[in-house]
Amino acid sequence: MIKTLQKNDQKAHWLIWIFSSIVFLAVTVLDKITVQADLGFDPHIFAMLSAGINAIVSVLLIVALVLVKQKKFGLHKNVMLFTMLLSILFLVFYIAHHLFTGETKYGDVNHDGLLGEDEKSLAGSLRYVYYFIISTHITLAGIVMPFVLYSAYRGLTAEYQQHKKLVRYTFPVWLYVAITGVVVYLMISPFYS
Repeated sequence: MIKTLQKNDQKAHWLIWIFSSIVFLAVTVLDKITVQADLGFDPHIFAMLSAGINAIVSVLLIVALVLVKQKKFGLHKNVMLFTMLLSILFLVFYIAHHLFTGETKYGDVNHDGLLGEDEKSLAGSLRYVYYFIISTHITLAGIVMPFVLYSAYRGLTAEYQQHKKLVRYTFPVWLYVAITGVVVYLMISPFYS
């Protein structure tokens, strides 16, 4: 297989950490800002699109694993690059959703932004399942991003041993994040106003 990128670890290191930091800051800061705007459509469509992308990414990650096991490295590379492009699109939709809708609380049946005792009781123990899934999803999504980028860099510079070592840990975490992204959407979407 041919090298796609010229190796430049210092430049890659800086670009990966700058990009990861900008995304982390954008998600963190914009998550606290709500823009009131009439978009002419339901902004929760962004969440549905994000969940759809996460579902596709989950499937593509498994397809990419199968391809590499079959030694179809060119196809593997193309699937992974497409998966990364979809992940960037996911980030755009994720930020747009939170920017235009604000926070949704799990169990908030009356959509007042508060969780009363009756709503907590109605949601029951599923609330704790949701909080566990969302907290692990968010934490691991933040952690895995630079490792996904490093994995891609090692693959594109034909450093396959380093790529393989990184992917051994990156792949299951990224797959978990993608799958739980769909689960989070399915659990929280009934509480969208």
